[in-house]
Amino acid sequence: MSNIVERITKAPEPTPPVLGGSKVFLCIIPIAQIAIGAVYLHECPVQENIPIYLIVSGVFSLILDLLSCLPCTRGPKDGSQSVLSQSFTVWNSLVSLFLFCWFITGNVWIYSVYEPNYIKNSTDVSLYCNKTLYLFAFWTTTLVYILVILFLVVGCCVLFCFFLCGRADSDDGVNP
Repeated sequence: MSNIVERITKAPEPTPPVLGGSKVFLCIIPIAQIAIGAVYLHECPVQENIPIYLIVSGVFSLILDLLSCLPCTRGPKDGSQSVLSQSFTVWNSLVSLFLFCWFITGNVWIYSVYEPNYIKNSTDVSLYCNKTLYLFAFWTTTLVYILVILFLVVGCCVLFCFFLCGRADSDDGVNP
């Protein structure tokens, strides 16, 4: 078991192209949130906050992603932290907390009007919401839940495998 833990903690660092590609991939959804929220800003009278939710969450997610690219935000390899690195850690924590609260608020706004009227009626637009805007907000929010559940299931499976492998290790000196 200790051998597995050592290999995990000493995993090789990804190459710069892999890091750059992952950052670009992580920026796609926030950019799309900003774009769709801005294009359809006044296209959801049933819940006017949905496009604002998309814009704000997109902007703060993008800032968080881009700031993590700065070399000054990483601590030195010796384990100590500079003042700038500590400041970034505090900023990162506060923005993450804000995004979590904003996500919960967005859930209320999105799921409370499920499913809005996608056909704009000239006599009563109070129940209307643009289909692209609403479905994008709905599915990006739902995707977060799907990914959390997926990570929890995979994490439990990995822990279960570690438990099984740990019991079978002969180098631990423990009899199963």
